[in-house]
Amino acid sequence: MKLIDSHCHLDFHRFEPDRDQVIARAAAAGVTHMVVPAVDRDNLDTVLSLAAAHPSVYAAVGIHPTSTAGWQPDWIDLIREKAAAAKVVAVGEIGLDFYWDKSPPETQRQALAAQLALAAELELPVILHNREATEALIQQLAVSPAANRERAGVLHSFSAGWDDAQQFLEMGFYIGITGPITFKNADELRQVAANVPIDRLLIETDAPFLAPQQRRGKRNEPAYVAYVAERIAELRGVSPDEIGRQTSENAARLFRLEAGN
Repeated sequence: MKLIDSHCHLDFHRFEPDRDQVIARAAAAGVTHMVVPAVDRDNLDTVLSLAAAHPSVYAAVGIHPTSTAGWQPDWIDLIREKAAAAKVVAVGEIGLDFYWDKSPPETQRQALAAQLALAAELELPVILHNREATEALIQQLAVSPAANRERAGVLHSFSAGWDDAQQFLEMGFYIGITGPITFKNADELRQVAANVPIDRLLIETDAPFLAPQQRRGKRNEPAYVAYVAERIAELRGVSPDEIGRQTSENAARLFRLEAGN
């Protein structure tokens, strides 16, 4: 089965002991590409170095909403500079997070607006984080130049309802599905995964977080994206190979990933 993990944090400390083995296990499981987004100023260079060192790894550059408390307008120049590096395929992880009280909502909105504008300027898709901020995010995207483009981006680790998913889809975004699709109480997410147009669906791990039910309580890793593909295949009445093939094509198209890795 061919797979692409469209969102994982391989640079995080939890992978320090065995990162090379994790990447090898992903390859053995059929994972051909992995997209690793930055989350703050301190790990921009780290994700770029990781992508440079591993043929199957690609990077995204951006400031996560919970890392925006100290946001300054000139940060956008730093992100623009890093986005010029080889194997940068998106601006991300960016968005809104009203669950954690780590950055004022208005500061988050300012940082998001600047990064969305940069993505449109650079003609890069965005990787969007949304936690308990769906309405605010929809409102901001509706007036953003980053929406309604051929490669607008993806709502990463989608956790809202089908009505919300339809609004994001109408603005040109893809929907990313993670390990919680396998949880017993994830009926709302399963409804989304079953109904998203197949050409707008991505699969991801968000490793080291959100391990699927089969690995619940353990560190997640890119190889486990296969569990996500298998559960979606059950919901849609197709083979896991078909979900792997289609979501890989989708990720390759959105992020313009190189073939043959």
